[in-house]
Parts: sequence; structure tokens; C-alpha cells
Amino acid sequence: MRKILSFTAVILILSSIFCLFAACDSSEDTLVMATNAAFPPYEYKSDSGEFEGIDVEIATLIAERLGMTLQIEDVEFGAIVSGVASGKYDMGMAGMTVTEERLESVNFSDTYANGVQVVIVPEDSEYQSFEDFYSGFTTVDGEEVPAGVKEGIKIGVQQDTTGDIYSSDTPEKWGFGEENVQRYKTGADAVLDLKTGRLTAVIIDNEPAKAYVEANEGLKILDGEYANEDYAICFAKDNTELMDKVNTVLKELTDEGKIQEILDKYIK
Repeated sequence: MRKILSFTAVILILSSIFCLFAACDSSEDTLVMATNAAFPPYEYKSDSGEFEGIDVEIATLIAERLGMTLQIEDVEFGAIVSGVASGKYDMGMAGMTVTEERLESVNFSDTYANGVQVVIVPEDSEYQSFEDFYSGFTTVDGEEVPAGVKEGIKIGVQQDTTGDIYSSDTPEKWGFGEENVQRYKTGADAVLDLKTGRLTAVIIDNEPAKAYVEANEGLKILDGEYANEDYAICFAKDNTELMDKVNTVLKELTDEGKIQEILDKYIK
């Protein structure tokens, strides 16, 4: 018997063909950015649930210049590099610092902003500088470095950030040792434990630190820098074409003063 296709079947077939030649190409018009939206003022969610912040505005301009639509995926910070490396996301932008470990998995764009790691403590803390956390100092290769960490010190960090990496290192490298570091999914979680007395201090980037201190009475930022670093955007190793395009746009935006305008909008 001769089979006759139903009207519905015909529509389904035509829709599939259309997808092959049109809709499936839509991914080329979308720039998927992975971030961790708990890092104000670089990325966070407004009361209405919209993504906002320095990285969000810069990424939006980048997408516009490339003729693409920005799609933001909010994930755990530690999942950004692996997700970008696997091709799940086009790029990662989350106040991220270039490190040797990360360079093993991804490439990085040119720098677009500078970050400083600082120390948050309670206002009545006995510690007046991060040097006070160490039990003493010694000289190694002509440089004075910590000899050990005072008993009872507990440092809170956001997991997989450079604050985590630096703090978890040995005292001789100005760290506190793995045993004295507590990791959290977000800086906000670490600050909460600091307020309740479970931590001695929280080490995090300066701008988020200022936002957390402003929102939480009884906390302060110690004078001085724990570390100074540059922020960049990460890309899969085999996605140099996109990285080169983004670098071109970053230079344009920098030369036009637009990146500085965005930084000045959020950082006073």
C-alpha cells in the first residue's frame, strides 16, 4: 500500500531541514560567557535578577562589536576554566587572574583591569595587618619571609580564586598553609562565617571586599595589599580566532576610553 505522509509529518520534516540550514547556525551569533555572579562590582545579579557589573558591561560591548548576542551562564567559579576548555562556553570572564596553572588549560586575553587582594577582619580584631597573622619571620635568599603561622588562624577564601591559591601556599611564600584555609563557594559565604566568629579573616579582591564591608556592619579592610594582579578573559586553547577578535575589540574600547568609563562607574 502506498503510504501518504500526514500534514504534521511534512511540517516536522520541513522544520528539521530549516534547522539544519538556519537555526543550527544561530550559535555562531551567540557569545556564551561563563561567570560567577557573586563578585560585585564585576559581576552580580540585581534585585530583579538581571546580570550587572563591570565584566557584564564590557562583555556586552564586546558582543555588540562582534555582531553577536551575549549569553551569560552563572556557574561556580571553579567550573569556568574547565567549561571554557571543553568548549561548553565561548569565554570566561569573572574577575579572573592569569596563573600558570590556568594557562595549562586555557589561553587569556590582554588585561582589561587590575585587581588587588585584601584582608577583611572584624573591626575589633587584634590583627592590624596581614603580617600579624604570622608567628615570626626569617631570611631566605636575602628576603625576609614568614617562618610560621600563629596558632588559631583561620582564613576564609572563595574556592579556586587566586586568594585561595595564594593563601593555601606555605608561609615561606606568604601563604598560611592548607590546614589554615577554609574554602567557600562565594565570598559572601566566607564573610558570613567571619561575622559569626568562625574565621580570623577573609582574603578576597578589593572591590568585592568593599561591597561586603559596606553591606556588613562591624567589618573592615586592613591597610595594605596582600597581592596585586591583572584580570583577563579566558578562552579554549583551540579558539585563538575568537581570542584575537576580542583582543582587537578590547584595544578599541580601551583607546576610546570606554573601559575606563565602566571602571569609573563602579569603582569610586
